[in-house]
Amino acid sequence: MENSSSFDNQHFYAVAACESSGDTLGEGLIRSIRKKDPLARFIGVFGPKMKKAAGSNSVQLFDMEELAVMGIGEVLRSLPRILKIRRNLISSLKRIKPLVYIGIDAPDFNLHVELKLKQSGIPTVHYVSPSIWAWRQNRIYKIKAATDMVLSILPFEKDFYDRFDAPCTYVGHRLAKEIPMNVPMNAARLALNFSDEAMKSNQVVGILPGSRVAEIKFLTPEFAEAAYELQRKYPVMRFVSAATTREKAELISKIWQKHAPNIPLTIWVGRSKEVMCASNALIIASGTATLEAMLLNKSMVVCYIVSNITAMIGKHLLKVNMFSLPNLLSGRRIVPELIQDDCTPDNISEEINKIFTSDNRHIFMEFNRLHKLLCMDSDSIAADAVLKVISDRKVSLSDNKQA
Repeated sequence: MENSSSFDNQHFYAVAACESSGDTLGEGLIRSIRKKDPLARFIGVFGPKMKKAAGSNSVQLFDMEELAVMGIGEVLRSLPRILKIRRNLISSLKRIKPLVYIGIDAPDFNLHVELKLKQSGIPTVHYVSPSIWAWRQNRIYKIKAATDMVLSILPFEKDFYDRFDAPCTYVGHRLAKEIPMNVPMNAARLALNFSDEAMKSNQVVGILPGSRVAEIKFLTPEFAEAAYELQRKYPVMRFVSAATTREKAELISKIWQKHAPNIPLTIWVGRSKEVMCASNALIIASGTATLEAMLLNKSMVVCYIVSNITAMIGKHLLKVNMFSLPNLLSGRRIVPELIQDDCTPDNISEEINKIFTSDNRHIFMEFNRLHKLLCMDSDSIAADAVLKVISDRKVSLSDNKQA
């Protein structure tokens, strides 16, 4: 790492993402900031997309994959390593004093970093509001103390922040602008080199068990056994999947072979959008991927399983009865959700069967309405909000000096 004295912190932006959805948001934000500040440089915790967008002058203190954990059990096992990374990140940024720190999602990691940096005089922005409207609502007070601005991707969140006089800017989601209203299925199938027979199939099911190792381990067995049930009813049904890395693709394949050895599964690395587009329906882990699936107009069954201790704690704290982004955005249950004990092969296959035997046009109409609601120039709006935070801090410092 460069000596801190060589840094021109007049154009240095610190950014940290902890998982692939944050990497996507960070990529767009970094590109937009660079357009508005051509001298911008970036430092922090990057995924591959962010690192590429930041360019050769960026300084990657840690790799995003080092922080990609889920559930209380896995977090506890990884806690010493995570705490060490967090301490080192705070120490490095306090020394370098960037213009701003932007923590993308991962509130349990980023809010602490933001609080410490804000206390040291560095402006802070949190991109993607924690789900405080769903559980642990008293976190609003920590968020307010830790951040100068929250960038919200869901339209109903700003009203919640306004109630507590906490700064919040609704920016929409960059995927809503990036993804056209109608994406042709055949183009995706051609891009994935589907066979002639597969090109004509109307029974292709996408298997997307998440981007984290724990998600893959929890969900892939259920998805594989559901596929076994489905192929008994639909003998020509095909199953396709995508993973963020080759290692995760190998993990999915290994688990799949154990639970559904006679059911072929084709897995692509880094091609989740094409796999979604090419599918007639999806069995998918809850998370940002469900938003992308909705924007692509894909019928889906949303699933989630966490460790027993996480489930037990969450059951007493949750304030909502839905958890998938399409349903939360709609305000009603437009896609089926199967969580914890309900996430069984029988239930998954039953919901997929309903998709293939029902008229789903009313669901697609709602998907289109939500797509239009979210479609904004999110990257630019987010970058403008970040630059305003920096500008406001400079004005405040100038006023304090004059006083």
